[in-house]
Amino acid sequence: MSNEITRRNFTKTSVAALGVAAAGVARAQSTPSANDKIRLGFIGVGNRGGQLINAFMAHEDKEIIAICDIYEPYLAQQKERIGGNVETYKDFRKIIEHPGIDAIVIATPDHWHAIMTIDACNAGKDVYCEKPLSITVHEGRKMVEAARRNKRIVQVGTHRRSSPLYHRLHDVVSSGKIGHVTVGRSYRLSNMYPNGIGKSAHTTPPADLDWDMWLGPRPARPYQDNIAPYKFRWWHLYSSQMGNWGVHYLDASRWMCDDLSPSSVCAMGGRFAIDDDRTVPDTMEAVFQLPSGRLFTFGQYEASGNPALRSGEVELRGTQGTVYVSGNSYQIIPERGGQFQDREPRMEAMEDKDEGNNATLTEHHARNFLDCVRSRELPNADVEIGHRSTTFSLLANISIAIGIRLEWDAEKEQITNSNEANDLLHYEYRGDWKLG
Repeated sequence: MSNEITRRNFTKTSVAALGVAAAGVARAQSTPSANDKIRLGFIGVGNRGGQLINAFMAHEDKEIIAICDIYEPYLAQQKERIGGNVETYKDFRKIIEHPGIDAIVIATPDHWHAIMTIDACNAGKDVYCEKPLSITVHEGRKMVEAARRNKRIVQVGTHRRSSPLYHRLHDVVSSGKIGHVTVGRSYRLSNMYPNGIGKSAHTTPPADLDWDMWLGPRPARPYQDNIAPYKFRWWHLYSSQMGNWGVHYLDASRWMCDDLSPSSVCAMGGRFAIDDDRTVPDTMEAVFQLPSGRLFTFGQYEASGNPALRSGEVELRGTQGTVYVSGNSYQIIPERGGQFQDREPRMEAMEDKDEGNNATLTEHHARNFLDCVRSRELPNADVEIGHRSTTFSLLANISIAIGIRLEWDAEKEQITNSNEANDLLHYEYRGDWKLG
């Protein structure tokens, strides 16, 4: 395929071996008192950024001091909605250096997360950063190190980590009630055939969009309206659907099963059906082998949208029962013995349900972050957790780019069977941009 995602179009540079940070988060001197409102600044206020503003506005013990975006219509829209004297900026550095801000919420395209989070931590700010945490494994580890070094709270936006339902399900799975889980499956399903994100010519950027700042550390290139402000999710230099959706479900699966990292990863796929400008596959499947003796599979199917699971968004197949879990409910179907085994049900069927939806979960996640800014306890989706879950997806992207199964050393955070693959653990930033 002429547009297959290959090693040749995957921006790279070599990266040194990465260590694992182990330090905890200590109480910071600037912790707001119980009677103070936590003063927030937002970077990136379109789409998901607007949803996060909604989530934080549900809590009375916060004050939104300032917002930042390089696209002026987003700034105007959110300024009007927030009201009051909220300040607006187009340069994120103004938010980071702002003396009146305690914590920063980041909802930019993925290629900006690391620079902004590290700079914020170095400036003494706590951070809520949307998933995926980073766009390279190297960035993710540097983000963890910056949070620990500066004793900062960093919450990653995998909001299922703040779901009461998922916490109860974790107790069920970890207790052994469904037996040994050998397979976890999840999917991103959306039939975008035939036009996908479309095809667009190079044009002059809109006057109200700072295109050079949007690109940031990535190479300079002409503007296309099917990249920004939203469709960057289908361009591998700025994001990926594996990172956008896979991180959510793989994070939930590894949490339920108490797994840290894969030992090997193999991903296959390509542009099989959709004729558009994307640089990520329209069909992709990644398989992760875990040291604990199980497989996780994530499928990105964007040329077919019919359900892949019996129900829900995540399936965990245990020797005693199978879990089907969605955002607000789960069902456990008892297993029966197969060949040469007793056919009686191996457990009682189980169900559980919470009220609410993804917006409610995001409110819970925002609440946990605000609480941890005060208490200095690690949040539900601490930066180390977010880094480990993001690594799953980033390794899958590398596997499909160079076309091999990767063997992964989770302690050294290195690929052990390919120097070429290790070169893709980071890339060379454009211009003066760097990790602080």
